[in-house]
Amino acid sequence: MAKTFDFWFDFGSPAAYLAWTQLPQLCADTGASVVWRPMLLGGVFQATGNHSPVTVPAKGKYVFKDFARFARRYGVPLNSNPFFPINTLTLMRAAVGLQMRDDPRFGDFVAAMFKSIWVDARNMNDPATVEEVLRAAGFDAQAMLTLTQDAAVKEELKTVTQAAVERGIFGAPTFFVGNTMFWGQDRLDFVREALTD
Repeated sequence: MAKTFDFWFDFGSPAAYLAWTQLPQLCADTGASVVWRPMLLGGVFQATGNHSPVTVPAKGKYVFKDFARFARRYGVPLNSNPFFPINTLTLMRAAVGLQMRDDPRFGDFVAAMFKSIWVDARNMNDPATVEEVLRAAGFDAQAMLTLTQDAAVKEELKTVTQAAVERGIFGAPTFFVGNTMFWGQDRLDFVREALTD
């Protein structure tokens, strides 16, 4: 049976962005494939009592310096977003909606969202900016925004976010190899080991 691993993520997490940049190499090294698991990190925080590191100023300042170290190690761009934190409700609904429709552009959408927030430092809290980014990525912006208002899509995001909480997830990114959980982009080596055991 082909090896797979779950990647639970939210576009608003810089750690999830960093992990995402490493997934192609991880898959190439292990022969495994990604099971994409979009969730609403704000909902996970609310359900678990967890908070973003930026709510503790000293920790927030350190964490972003640490993320910059990893970006240099990985050889990928990472820019501080002056509009952080980003309310990703609309973006995560769109991701779930595309998945529900088995849309082949799901990967393109994921790339466009992560890049807009963590490379281009766009204000994805602003609906006009979201529309602009969607159009630039080749999407019908109005159709995508309509998708995010679909009752079934809204319910699905709630359902998958609740499933994340029930599985023990408290932050992003979170990986599962089988039933073994790994939290944080700095745990990719352990994910690789688990996939090659």
